[in-house]
Amino acid sequence: MATSNHSSVTEFILEGLTKRPELQFPLFLLFLGVYVVTVVGNLGMILLIAISSQLHSPMYYFLGHLSFIDLCYSSVITPKMLVNFVSEKNIISFLACMTQLYFFLIFVIAEGYLLTAMAYDRYVAICSPLLYNVLMSHRVCSIIMAVVYSLGLFGATVHTTHMSVLSFCGSHVVSHYFCDILPLLTLSCSSTHINETLLFIIGGVNTLAPTLAVLISYAFILSSILHIRSAEGRSKAFGTCSSHIMAVGIFFGSITFMYFKPPSSNTMEEEKVSSVFYTTVIPMLNPMIYSLRNKDVKNALRKVVGGR
Repeated sequence: MATSNHSSVTEFILEGLTKRPELQFPLFLLFLGVYVVTVVGNLGMILLIAISSQLHSPMYYFLGHLSFIDLCYSSVITPKMLVNFVSEKNIISFLACMTQLYFFLIFVIAEGYLLTAMAYDRYVAICSPLLYNVLMSHRVCSIIMAVVYSLGLFGATVHTTHMSVLSFCGSHVVSHYFCDILPLLTLSCSSTHINETLLFIIGGVNTLAPTLAVLISYAFILSSILHIRSAEGRSKAFGTCSSHIMAVGIFFGSITFMYFKPPSSNTMEEEKVSSVFYTTVIPMLNPMIYSLRNKDVKNALRKVVGGR
């Protein structure tokens, strides 16, 4: 195998989701169905928000970006996984592996901060309703999204740059179904201390900061809701937050399970299951959570379908 400046490995072999041949085709059909639902659901949500004037508000502006991010990072992972289910040898070039890692990190980091922005939006809407149009103006929302994507680009650039200069001179079989940080670090024959430190610091900040911000936002939201006298008002306030709480819990729960635990506490098979959850299942669930539990979205959909 030809050598390069930083690595003697020019390609990797992805181990895949399972080593059992009899499961390959059923899993291909399952994840093909999941991906189709993901694409249709998220594209449908983006188009519905774009064409429905009643959904032109900060809450749905962020939801449109959430659908875009879910669609993108699912598309970075799932098509290659589907090809691997029906291929005899799951080869990915070094450059393609780094590219997949880069774009996956951009969108997964951005999603964490976008969920934080959505929590802030709900906080302003419930705790400071009279200032909502000022605090969540179109300019403010655009700045927030620019920051969200910039943080994703920064984290992905730092991780991928330091990963690409490692030497991979031993085994080139990645114990995963896509190029992720932890499985790649185990293959390196050079020091990974800097990479592990960056993962701990940047990964910790990208998980802890959004989680704390969301918890603080909802502490204030809960306090405001409990001061609402009417049961109907409390129910409506809870209803506007419940979908977002579900999305936040599922996303950060699976991310934390994957990256922030003792190294010996889980096998790679269990980590793959956790990865499947946030790379394929969550992007499919988010549009369902926000459409099935949101009256505005359901009403807008009825108008579009009914042609009214």
